[in-house]
Amino acid sequence: MNLSTHLTNNGISRRSFLKFCSAMASLLALPPSAIPALSEKLGQSVRPSVIWLSFQECTGCTESLTRSHDLTIEELIFDYISLDYHHTLQAASGASVEAVRAEVMKSSFGKYLLIVDGSIPIGSGGVYSTIAGKTNLQMLKECIPGAAAVIAIGSCAAFGGLPAASPNPTGATGVAALMESRLIPRKMLVNLPGCPPLPTAISGVLAHFLAFGRFPALDDLSRPLSIYGNTVHERCSRYHFFQEEKFAEQFDDEAARKGWCLYKLGCKGPITHNACAVYKWNQGTSFPIESGHPCIGCSEPGFWDKGGFYQSLDNAALTYRASDEKDETAIEAGHHLYEDNCVYCHSADPSDFKTEPDKIPELLRSGEVRSHRRLQFSEDQISILEKYLKSG
Repeated sequence: MNLSTHLTNNGISRRSFLKFCSAMASLLALPPSAIPALSEKLGQSVRPSVIWLSFQECTGCTESLTRSHDLTIEELIFDYISLDYHHTLQAASGASVEAVRAEVMKSSFGKYLLIVDGSIPIGSGGVYSTIAGKTNLQMLKECIPGAAAVIAIGSCAAFGGLPAASPNPTGATGVAALMESRLIPRKMLVNLPGCPPLPTAISGVLAHFLAFGRFPALDDLSRPLSIYGNTVHERCSRYHFFQEEKFAEQFDDEAARKGWCLYKLGCKGPITHNACAVYKWNQGTSFPIESGHPCIGCSEPGFWDKGGFYQSLDNAALTYRASDEKDETAIEAGHHLYEDNCVYCHSADPSDFKTEPDKIPELLRSGEVRSHRRLQFSEDQISILEKYLKSG
């Protein structure tokens, strides 16, 4: 039975289905002309089996999934997929559930979707997290060969997240890193980081895969560009205050009450790629910055170890410079700075620069190039940018 027939049999109207397709096309940055193709292909698709593995995690990603809105997960997702295994949502437990997983892996070999949330501990043989007597790595190794594709949901599954924070006692690792190190086979992979990720990010990527048999365009961290292609800063409701240099200095000062920019209170929006400011949370009500809390950068790798949530990026840059051990973090911060400000006029590969990296800080300070005057980088930002340019 295809999806269109299944939805009709379950009382989902054609109008509701088209509304869902329109919302998903917008989320995935598809042109309006793609909506008919999306609805046709999605309607003809067969519901795939899905195995959802939850490892070192807090269940926040599942909470996000079940608290979505606007004709996304809570109304349609269980009609789009056959969720055959999920530690939190399944009613059964024990040997009977593991038998179901084994049967799905056998009967749908090469066709099922494998969703992973939570990091995978590999320290001390993986003993820090086990399910049904097996380590998380063992279970992942069992499931991944027959998967058509893998979706790493949440920052823990994508990059290691909180469990991987220094000193990372469990050896917590993300799915992509395990593929890179060849501990598990390479498969088509998409990362949906966030702590937790946006519900619409999950449903949108699922809809795209069901319709087209592939994931949408991805960035160099395997994140969908339509969702993670821009920074939180660029689309923030407080962005005009940043341009006007109106900043809150404390959480309870008059500037904070007026809704001024939270950059000096540690907002990581300028180096964080996500669509929180567009799709928001709690049925589109708000997102952290709009609610008065700075962005903590949760959709970026290693966000727990980047200088403290309430330390401004300028001060964090000072911290990076103070210790050689932080050079790698400084280079990463410089990379984000380059991507957010420079690639519009220059090559994505800074090694193509004709100007030597040592000369670029002086050029930025001089204001000789008209297009550079708008950047107004601080000395610390120039320092981490120089570190990145030299690293290439």
